[in-house]
Amino acid sequence: MTDASDIRRKRLLFRSWHRGTKETDLLIGSFAEQHLAAFSEAELDGYEALLEQDDGDLFDWITGRVPPPRECDGDILRRMREFRYTARPA
Repeated sequence: MTDASDIRRKRLLFRSWHRGTKETDLLIGSFAEQHLAAFSEAELDGYEALLEQDDGDLFDWITGRVPPPRECDGDILRRMREFRYTARPA
């Protein structure tokens, strides 16, 4: 990884943990901790685009409450829907 790539991943991780609602922070932040390091640049682009979406919409898409719009329904969102949150040790 390059320094620019490392910085980008750290920024995305921070954004993932600071969404605005605790539920979304836990779900997306935990997903990011487990997956961001292995993402390619193209996958990071897709993930970053999802983070631009409204917090409530993103939570609803991930939990299956509402189907996502076609432009957001890709591999990254599929992985987020398959992800299972587990609490971090205290």
